[in-house]
Amino acid sequence: MPITISPLRTSARRTGPAPAGSRAWIDGFLGVLIFSASLPATRLALTGFDPIFLTAARAAIAGCVAGAALLLLRQRLPGRADLVPLAVVAGGVVVGFPLLTALALRHVGAAHAVVFVGILPLATALFGALRSGERPPRAFWALSALGAAVIAAFAAPGFGSLSGPGDGLMLAAILACGLGYAEGGVLARRLGGWQVIAWANVLALPLSLPLALASLPAAPLASPPAALAGLAYVSLFSMLIGFVFWYRALARGGIAAVSQLQLLQPFLGLLVSALVLGEVIEGRMLVAALAVAACVAGARRLAAPRRSPPAPQDLASTSTSRSSPLSTLNSRV
Repeated sequence: MPITISPLRTSARRTGPAPAGSRAWIDGFLGVLIFSASLPATRLALTGFDPIFLTAARAAIAGCVAGAALLLLRQRLPGRADLVPLAVVAGGVVVGFPLLTALALRHVGAAHAVVFVGILPLATALFGALRSGERPPRAFWALSALGAAVIAAFAAPGFGSLSGPGDGLMLAAILACGLGYAEGGVLARRLGGWQVIAWANVLALPLSLPLALASLPAAPLASPPAALAGLAYVSLFSMLIGFVFWYRALARGGIAAVSQLQLLQPFLGLLVSALVLGEVIEGRMLVAALAVAACVAGARRLAAPRRSPPAPQDLASTSTSRSSPLSTLNSRV
């Protein structure tokens, strides 16, 4: 007796997880939210530690924690072809950006630094276009530049006079961070999001750990509690946990598109500063934040990145959870 197979209905309501693109933007927002507290936490840490020790200590702590996680979860070693990209990530986001911003914050204030943080999405998108081959339309670049201009206009009243050393350090920090973000986003497609930042922190240990020990204060635990809290935050959240979400988002959603979420970072950072440091939130901040949010929404629609392969850690679950209707029928027959 012949068996008739009726076609599956495609109009049924989906009850599974959200699409990969939506998950990428959720992950990206969580990463930006965590990074938004980095500058306030750095300012707190600088009340008890000098910039050199702070940079080395946060990288060393993150490297030790990341190494333990890699060993416990038995992650495979990166290949030879991955070592140079991992070194670029380590140089950009593990060493370069933390050190340069810590030095810059000794010369400039938070409002001054906001201008340069507003350039970070544009820098990340540019490096992403160079490293991953993404080619967003011209309108995307126009919206990205507009978002940076809105942030610059918002920060202009508090910009004050130019500060040569601080400006140079902040510009170098943004370029280093943009390159590290883009390189990590490309590498996360092969290694996985959290594995990239974990191996980058481990790769920096031969430099960060000896430097942290050499610059260790006489009584580090006697530092102000706020400084210790700031060090803990930048070591665990800014150097590790935030990148778990951020690199996974860049790998899944496209570097150019997801990077525009960073336009929200200055405003989220000021909100954190208001809650932690008691800074006042002004009405113009809300207006500028709404304008930037519109730029982010437009950039998301315009970027339209090509679908990237799933992260390595997702391949096994994908292959085991999905089965064709025909194979299911054959197993029953």
